[in-house]
Amino acid sequence: MTDRFVSNFTNRLDAKGRVSIPASFRAILAKDGYEGLYVHRAIDLPALDAGGHALRATIDDILARFSPFSDEWELLSTALNGASEVLKVDPEGRIMLSEALRTHAGIGEAVTFVGLGHKFQIWDPERFQAHLETARTRLRDVKRVLGSQPLSVPPAGTATS
Repeated sequence: MTDRFVSNFTNRLDAKGRVSIPASFRAILAKDGYEGLYVHRAIDLPALDAGGHALRATIDDILARFSPFSDEWELLSTALNGASEVLKVDPEGRIMLSEALRTHAGIGEAVTFVGLGHKFQIWDPERFQAHLETARTRLRDVKRVLGSQPLSVPPAGTATS
């Protein structure tokens, strides 16, 4: 078992508005030991960021870069802490997304869970597919740029480690 959220899974909401967290994600959350599921609106995407202690630690690391009296700290803390929710995970591994979270992500009858290593995102499936295509296009552009740059080769006779 890995300790990173990877892959993506699409699940439907049930009649009560609950959705099952993928089993592999639940296993990572259980290993992490966080009570519930920490969720906040993604800052610049129509998605939700979710996770446990690893996500909380990343947020704390980001906030530690700023003075707690700075505007930047205040804005980040408001977005990442003040507008967050801790969702209860039921014994079957389901969560219920609040109306505010569903509205932000444009979630209707299904969600796509997307692993991002230390956290995962929750998307509307169609919005995720569009985001994935944009990401692939941008990565092809990055690959072309990197591929056109010469490799850094040390001069002849220079020792390398």
